Amino acid sequence: MKRARWLGPLLLLILIAAAAWLWQGRDQPQVQARVQGLAQAAGAQGFARTTGPRPLSFPADYGPHPDFQTEWWYYTGNLAGEDGRHFGYQFTLFRRAMQPPAERAARDSDWGADQIYMGHLALTDVAGGRFHAFERLARGAAGLAGAQAAPYAVWLEDWRVEDVPGQPGVTHVQAAAGDVAIDLLLTDAKGPVLQGDQGYSQKGPDPGNASTYFSLTRLASQGTVTVGGVAYPVEGLSWQDHEFSTSALAANQVGWDWFALQLDDGSELKVFHIRQTDGSVDPFSAGSFVDAAGNVTRLQRDDFQITVRDTWRSPHSGAEYPARWTIAIPRLELRLELEPWLADQELNVSYSYWEGAVQVRGERAGQPVSGNGYVEMTGYAGSMQGQF
Repeated sequence: MKRARWLGPLLLLILIAAAAWLWQGRDQPQVQARVQGLAQAAGAQGFARTTGPRPLSFPADYGPHPDFQTEWWYYTGNLAGEDGRHFGYQFTLFRRAMQPPAERAARDSDWGADQIYMGHLALTDVAGGRFHAFERLARGAAGLAGAQAAPYAVWLEDWRVEDVPGQPGVTHVQAAAGDVAIDLLLTDAKGPVLQGDQGYSQKGPDPGNASTYFSLTRLASQGTVTVGGVAYPVEGLSWQDHEFSTSALAANQVGWDWFALQLDDGSELKVFHIRQTDGSVDPFSAGSFVDAAGNVTRLQRDDFQITVRDTWRSPHSGAEYPARWTIAIPRLELRLELEPWLADQELNVSYSYWEGAVQVRGERAGQPVSGNGYVEMTGYAGSMQGQF
């Protein structure tokens, strides 16, 4: 979040404001005309802000943090069927607070809500040559959507991720839309990785322009993927990002490119570029490398280079995206070549962005490595500026 995971705040500022007005009985044209102004009016006053590292306690911090304006639970993964058929999936649940804590009051109605939830479900079917993407919104009331820490669960209607009773470290992810479904058990192999400075992930120079961010970088995954009424037994690896913040893009930041990669030597890499309006890379771009034993190396902007090798133009949005990359990290003796499993993995929901499965090959310390991962790219189908 994905992946430098600010996709949630930007999308939710657009989508949740629209949903709130729709539920007040306003028609769709009015909603569309007022979305940006509503998002700006909602503001961030009264919400907690991330200004430095904070103590984190697990499993409690797997759950929600309602004093912050925005939060998301982001799952991506690469899976293979018994015949080698490859699938990628994205399953994301976002929470957006509509009122700061001091302004919340007890509601007489079960339908009264101060939290809104949004979900994205996407599936890449490589053999079928198709990308499927869906979106949902619901209020955090009447059991429609919500989150809890003990036992861990986040849900939006029948889209759900939750702890498996009696199996520590195992979660169940289940979601279906159209003729697509995922039903997976994810087993954590390494525990939470704190991104940035002990979980403090700074995204810009302004106070509070940051998030608390941690990841589960290696989740052994097995279950079924259903496409077109056919259920395929699958297994592979997933990645989870969890972030919460009350944050905004800086004036000179237009979007980001986020990479989460899992290699066959047991290591994982997360890096992101924040792009500026002049085309340069923001100095707050960062990343982390996790070796097979779980040791984390924090990466700063100058520690890695991301070179674009090809581009792809979307027939849906008209946006031109990077489509093949080289990532080099000299201090780790790591060089990787990335290529999408499918070119068209653009989500055209309330906001267009590209997020998809990629295959990875390269070298680490002179030895060949390979693997899979996920890439998220925003700001190519329209600047992310002005969405706050």
